[in-house]
Amino acid sequence: MSPDKETLDSLKIDRTRAPRRPVPVGMILAVLMVVVIAGLAFWWFNRPKPVPVRTLLVQQSGGQGGDRTLLNASGYVIARRAATVSAKITGKVVEVLVEEGVRVEAGQVLARLDSSNAERTLELAEAQAESARAALNETRANLEQAEREFRRIAQLAEINVASASDRDQAEAAVKALRARLAKQETDVAVAEREVALAQQQLDDTIIRAPFAGIVTSKDAQPGEMVSPISAGGGFTRTGICTIVDMSSLEIEVDVSESYINRVEPDQPVEAVLNAYPDWRIPARVIAIIPTADRQKATVRVRVGFENLDPRILPEMGVKVAFQRAGEASQRPAEIVLPKSAVRQSNGRDAVWLVRNGKLERRAITVGSMRADQVVVAAGVSAGERVVIEGPDHLNEGATVVEKGR
Repeated sequence: MSPDKETLDSLKIDRTRAPRRPVPVGMILAVLMVVVIAGLAFWWFNRPKPVPVRTLLVQQSGGQGGDRTLLNASGYVIARRAATVSAKITGKVVEVLVEEGVRVEAGQVLARLDSSNAERTLELAEAQAESARAALNETRANLEQAEREFRRIAQLAEINVASASDRDQAEAAVKALRARLAKQETDVAVAEREVALAQQQLDDTIIRAPFAGIVTSKDAQPGEMVSPISAGGGFTRTGICTIVDMSSLEIEVDVSESYINRVEPDQPVEAVLNAYPDWRIPARVIAIIPTADRQKATVRVRVGFENLDPRILPEMGVKVAFQRAGEASQRPAEIVLPKSAVRQSNGRDAVWLVRNGKLERRAITVGSMRADQVVVAAGVSAGERVVIEGPDHLNEGATVVEKGR
């Protein structure tokens, strides 16, 4: 075939192929519209629905204002019961069973010292006591035999069968055995006391908590030496850990002696921790220490909290305002909520707050109950909005709609 023929054939239209029909634009738009409508419908029916709740604006009741304050002062939170627990003996630590922040109960084991020497001493004391008891039993048996022999010789002497000398020898043997028996009874008592002493030395290798509290510092590690009489220097520790009784927290304030006449026992006090400047804590004067510091010209005053709170920690700085006493209208302001607002969360009292249309859970400290009301000691401030009516199950961060709005 010639080249010209091939060129002409390539220019022919192929009638066997079917022409493509263009897709209608309207159909594409319809499909897209159906997809969009389906997506909107799915979102609409599955969107988080607002939770209907009824809320209450928190307000303070009682109190009169700043004119109640007689005197302002500053001090620190202290624990009346705090101890650095040490061992009664010098020894090597083999085990420490506590960590910082752990609560311990009275009598709980905190640490153990190496007890190998004490155990051997106890075993020796017990063996010596057992030997003393055996010797005592032998003497008792010999004494019984000697007493029977003496009675026989005495009877024979009465009928002139035995001599007076034999009778005297038998009597002397009885008296000697009785004296030995008394001595050995004393030896047994001494041996038993040595056993008790060795047992006490073994018990001293176990360090126990003197009272219930929180461990605030861990001062010794396994392998270190501890001693109650070591004071600085070397590598010997003086304590195992420090325990603080959080139920004994109070405030210690130094009041200028020029104004101490404004303070009296059982006087109401309003305390504010430096760490929580918006939290006003009701307190009361416990005692005025009857002595002054001549260098600082101050008198120490003990102030107790009306209700303790986990946020109150030892050594925190605090400012106190001594209030007027003796007037019912001058009591510290309170926050009172309906009982329906308080719910249980992880074993603690809590309330649900509404902030920017969202739910927020807040743990609180309940001070007292009044019929169908609850006095909140800590956790909620005036001006916040609390849920007092709503579903039993609420979720953190859920959107809410307030009833009646």
